[in-house]
Amino acid sequence: MNERGIVLFDGVCNLCCFLVKFIIKRDPDKRFRFAALQSLTGQQLLTKSKLTFPDGNSVVYVRDDKFYYRSTAILNILNDLGGLWKAMYVFIIIPAFLRDYVYSIIAKTRYRIFGKRSTCLVPTLELQERFLD
Repeated sequence: MNERGIVLFDGVCNLCCFLVKFIIKRDPDKRFRFAALQSLTGQQLLTKSKLTFPDGNSVVYVRDDKFYYRSTAILNILNDLGGLWKAMYVFIIIPAFLRDYVYSIIAKTRYRIFGKRSTCLVPTLELQERFLD
């Protein structure tokens, strides 16, 4: 398996769940794996990274033992998806503090705008192999 990385996401956030489905749909080679930030695996990886996101306000992307978060995680995920999505990586030239400012606005309003699930995303049987928990 040509695995690229692990995407940690807020399992109760509708926007985050949309991101996971977006990646899965565009990743026929099954290079990406997923875990909710709230899961045991998610918490263990966060502990390993020494990053803390108590409110779940960040997507975290783990690749080659490197941890990317916020806008940098999103841009690296899109880059690794390949195809036209790779072109979005050009935004990496914008300083992280500016990109992350926009990211934080979206993160703070995501539940209000996109809604929140009562439980974490539960993958279908065919997708369970893509999820670490």
